[in-house]
Amino acid sequence: MTKDFTLDEFLHSRFFAAAGVQDKVIESYQQNTAVQDNIKVLAEQLQIIRDYVGQPITINIAYRPYWWEKMRGRNGKSQHCLGKAADIVVKGMGTKELHKAILELIEQGKIVNGGVGLYNTFIHYDIRPYPARWKR
Repeated sequence: MTKDFTLDEFLHSRFFAAAGVQDKVIESYQQNTAVQDNIKVLAEQLQIIRDYVGQPITINIAYRPYWWEKMRGRNGKSQHCLGKAADIVVKGMGTKELHKAILELIEQGKIVNGGVGLYNTFIHYDIRPYPARWKR
């Protein structure tokens, strides 16, 4: 998808593997061209972040099909369901530092000013068409 990201990183997750639904997730992706297009844009944005921080990014989870969200008791309105979001970490970089780097890139106009969530163990970044910020 980009020089440092493969499609598998956006479709595979330890959560799906543990639940035995990995093949069903891939099938959902293959049936949705809008999700496919969104993941391409998201990958490009994450590549810019990766180049800026100078370290590999690990995607904990990106695409989450609607049925997965409903199975987990969620409302299914997550940007993850649209292929627009990823929960990420950078080894050796704290979440506050990664959060700051993403906000700097947004301020510089280098990445989409979408959703940025600061969590204790990861950062949520998405390419929704409007800014959203939160901390948990």
